[in-house]
Amino acid sequence: MARKPKNAPAGDGEAEGQDGAAPAGGSKKKLIVIGAAVLLVAGAGGGGFMVMRSRAAHAEKPAAEQKLPVAFMDVREMSMNLMPEPGQTQPRFVRLKVALEVRDSKVAAEIQPLMPRVEDTFQVFVRELRVGDFEAAGGTYRLREELLRRVNVAVYPAKVDAVLFKDFIIQ
Repeated sequence: MARKPKNAPAGDGEAEGQDGAAPAGGSKKKLIVIGAAVLLVAGAGGGGFMVMRSRAAHAEKPAAEQKLPVAFMDVREMSMNLMPEPGQTQPRFVRLKVALEVRDSKVAAEIQPLMPRVEDTFQVFVRELRVGDFEAAGGTYRLREELLRRVNVAVYPAKVDAVLFKDFIIQ
């Protein structure tokens, strides 16, 4: 048998090297697995938190928008003649009934005394139109946008949010 040095530990040198390396390598692997698990749990928790926060933010916006009161103001029904098309002998008419959508009843109270100005603005504009202006693609949409622009000029500093057609007939 071979002699062992004095400061060498007891046991076989080959077995000792294998056994000594196995626990150190195993503990490193355990630390890596535990670290990865902690990172995974932390990442999932952070991701879940972000998703819940964004859902809460989206849920609050529509609730705030629903709480806003909206008021509608009816404009009296108007019948107006349209400009004749070239070569047209028979007069054409439009019957228009409109509602104005405003932010709340306070704005409606501000606009109510100005309704004659609003009606005049509508009549002056619509009387200059021809039947072909309504038949073109988007003609009614353009009419709505133009009426909205003109009514906002007439009622400034108050603001109308939308012009809604209740009745729209061309004869």
